[in-house]
Amino acid sequence: MTAPLAPVAPVASAEKLSRFYEVKDGVFGKPQTVRALSEVDFSLSPGKTLAVVGESGCGKSTLARVVTLIEPPTSGRLTLNGTEAVPEAWADLRTDVQIVFQDPYGSLNPRQRVGAILEEPLIINRPDLSAADRQSQAREMLKLVGLRVEHFDRYPHMFSGGQRQRIAVARALMLNPKVLVLDEPVSALDLSIQSQILNLLVDLQDRLGLAYLFISHDLSVVRHMADDVIVMYLGRAVETAPKDALFAGPKHPYTKALLSATPRADPEAAKTRIKLKGELPSPLATITGCPFAPRCWKVQDRCRSELPLLMGDTHRAACFFPEA
Repeated sequence: MTAPLAPVAPVASAEKLSRFYEVKDGVFGKPQTVRALSEVDFSLSPGKTLAVVGESGCGKSTLARVVTLIEPPTSGRLTLNGTEAVPEAWADLRTDVQIVFQDPYGSLNPRQRVGAILEEPLIINRPDLSAADRQSQAREMLKLVGLRVEHFDRYPHMFSGGQRQRIAVARALMLNPKVLVLDEPVSALDLSIQSQILNLLVDLQDRLGLAYLFISHDLSVVRHMADDVIVMYLGRAVETAPKDALFAGPKHPYTKALLSATPRADPEAAKTRIKLKGELPSPLATITGCPFAPRCWKVQDRCRSELPLLMGDTHRAACFFPEA
């Protein structure tokens, strides 16, 4: 009888991860607090993709900056590759997590050749490598992401948007990270190119065992890429679930509204668009109760006075009156 497989340890996890910013209200006003990220939990295993979705301003990119150690969390606990990401450990942990930014036109230095762009992470983090070894690794990485070796000596402006994003992916992989944060990696590309980059990412994940934190507002892309999904609203996670469960039966009204706006390939499929009324509350406002209450069609008195917490087992929603 075959012994059961041991559970795989997560390469990244967060407990009540928060990031606040102090904003001055005029010259003599008291500083106000923007709660960009509030008490987010997640666990990410090798070879898996965790998608983070929500409207602009919901905290997706703030979460990306905190996980990639660009900014410190205000509170909470972040663990990378089994080590707590305290400031003293950042220098060692930065090689374990890398990021691919949204805009391939702005994320590459136009004054550097592609070879220099790929070698730079090695120069900073692997000073013991010889120049020949750095060049060899950079050329191999170009081939891994589907580019040719002769591209090594060219400048970024000589490439298309899809090719530039391949270069950005190659640069992120130069240090052999365990976690890749993908911040809207295909939203700036043409539709015909998006599928090529997504297929590349899937292939690299299978070959290298990478874990992806995939940030997107495009739910059709999320459905193609993700294993698990976090839905965020005003800095908080309002629903977390495996991808199939979330798309089959969203529990939070906000998630249901997002899914109703997603285009479908079947023109004859029955579809009801849920149009949210009202505006997002100000991130500077002190909110009592559920942040989604001003826009929710199921709101009741309890929603306006009490903050709902994530409830459930594998499929959790922060709602007092979840969808059936």
